[in-house]
Amino acid sequence: MRRSAFDKLISWTGLVLAALLVVVGGLASWAHFFIEDQVQSQLVSQRITMPEGEAIKSLSDADRTALEPYAGSALDTGAEARAFADHYILAHMNASSGNRTYEEVSGEFMQLTDQEKASEAGQQVAALRQSLFMGNTLRGLLLNAYAFGTMGLIAGLAAIASFVGAALLALLSVLGLRHAKTREAELATI
Repeated sequence: MRRSAFDKLISWTGLVLAALLVVVGGLASWAHFFIEDQVQSQLVSQRITMPEGEAIKSLSDADRTALEPYAGSALDTGAEARAFADHYILAHMNASSGNRTYEEVSGEFMQLTDQEKASEAGQQVAALRQSLFMGNTLRGLLLNAYAFGTMGLIAGLAAIASFVGAALLALLSVLGLRHAKTREAELATI
């Protein structure tokens, strides 16, 4: 195979790959914007305002540090959802339960007799059990929003990488085709 034919083959393959990367970049861009829109609209509809001031004063330094950048703003991004779930809801759940999980508290409640469940202490365990259940549910929903927001971010980065790769492959392919044409012209004069 002559060198110019090989250059053409590689160059045309590069152009096909560049076109494929443009399609991949377009799909990844669509995924990015779709996910970002869905996460934001779902979170905004909950009308959660990130805690500030006195609401975070009693939290640990790590929890306060995680929440302060978002203090007072509407919870509308995956990162805010994670901060609220892991540094506000979880902190309150742990404080109210003595760092016990829903499963542990529920197990305690299930071990109580009917008479013990009806007592004031039993009712407190039941209320804590329900509070932990609701906290876990909300945390799970918010952390799903965070996970999807992260996937959207990754899709956006993949789109950028695909478009850059497509541009680079297209440039190299055009240069390869130009080189093949130049080489054919040189060989024709020999």
